[in-house]
Amino acid sequence: MPQAHEEGVPAATGARVRGGEWPAVALSFAYFFCVLAAYYVIRPLREQLVAAVGSTQLPWFYGATFIATLILTPVFAWLIARYSRRIVVPLVYLFFIGCLFAFVPLFADPALIGPRALGTVFFVWVSVFNLFVVSVFWIFMSDIWNVEQAKRLFPIIAVAGTAGALSGPTLTATLVNIIGVAPLLLVSASLLGLAVVCIVLLGRWARSHGERRFEAAQEAPIGGGMLDGLKQVFTDPFMRNMAILLLLADGIGTVNYALVADYSGTALTDAVSRTAFAARVDQVANLLTAVTQLTLTRWLLPRRGPGPVILVWAVVSMLALSLVVFSPDPHAPMAFGLPAVALALIVSRGLAYGMAEPARHSLYARVPRSVRYKGQNAVDTAVWRFGDTAIALGMNALRTLGVTTGGFASISALAALSAATIGWRMSRRVEATPAAEAQPATS
Repeated sequence: MPQAHEEGVPAATGARVRGGEWPAVALSFAYFFCVLAAYYVIRPLREQLVAAVGSTQLPWFYGATFIATLILTPVFAWLIARYSRRIVVPLVYLFFIGCLFAFVPLFADPALIGPRALGTVFFVWVSVFNLFVVSVFWIFMSDIWNVEQAKRLFPIIAVAGTAGALSGPTLTATLVNIIGVAPLLLVSASLLGLAVVCIVLLGRWARSHGERRFEAAQEAPIGGGMLDGLKQVFTDPFMRNMAILLLLADGIGTVNYALVADYSGTALTDAVSRTAFAARVDQVANLLTAVTQLTLTRWLLPRRGPGPVILVWAVVSMLALSLVVFSPDPHAPMAFGLPAVALALIVSRGLAYGMAEPARHSLYARVPRSVRYKGQNAVDTAVWRFGDTAIALGMNALRTLGVTTGGFASISALAALSAATIGWRMSRRVEATPAAEAQPATS
């Protein structure tokens, strides 16, 4: 049942999920659960590779991933310019399902291309896979929910991703000793297949009951050129600020990720202990994500908007990073047997996915479809991986100048402060602009 008459009602005064929204919320929940579970089923293979080779090799991996996303982002823009949403969104997931099937014989017999080549190719592919399947999910969500619904429902829907992130490693740990490594790829492909079913059903619901069904050309091809998304990043003030915000957030995550990889590679001497450590960090971070999504974000985002949510994430991340900055030995156990570098990663990552990501994506619900499908995808794929590459190269350069773990943590803390400033300003500007006027000039 349409809920258009509730557009102006403050979220705090009504039910979190309103009557006619329940079927689509359930499908959105299942969709995101399947996507993140599919990723986390195969993520341990990538993590083991990074810990084994050390963070100094990350620029090469990130650089290859950036090139791949730079190629695929215009391809996605070309598809969405010429074909409708109901074709392009399922097609993205079917492409990655096909890739998973193609990897099965290579993992069954690594000698076909060699273990090192397989590891490198798989690292790049998993990184691209993660960016595109999650980016397309949030674009689709921004396309079927309006601004008011996004603030109410995105914290709830985001919980599904956390549930999938917790379930994926559990599936891997349970099944790997039973079915082996290669069949895990088929488990991931099956989860993506379920996600495609959810996409089809959500599209049908949006055409019949969605708030945006009355908007002109809601499912029509967007038109334009294949480079529009990348152009928007440079020419549109909104997209430029969103790109900077993501790069700052990525700076925090990439630095922490590299510091933890270095700790794991030096303090833990075998693959089993490194894998167990990575799984433990993921589990605790994902648990923190779930707690923040179900409590603070669920309460704060509908009432105060994205700005305060981003601010809380940034401030708490700065406090966590201060543990590394002021610790006499950031690799020594500090709490629960974990060193300061791991605690900083857990807190910043947990709050990034529990708070910053739902808040950041809710800002896109107000912009035109051409920005959601082209600019947002460019930011969440090519810009993100450009940031990874630049930050990893910068860390290697700073190491030659004598910068240590505490110095890198200080830089991350400054990035968090800058992200808080930009996120707050962007939120205030978007919230003060009527939806009809929040149309970037390049759209």
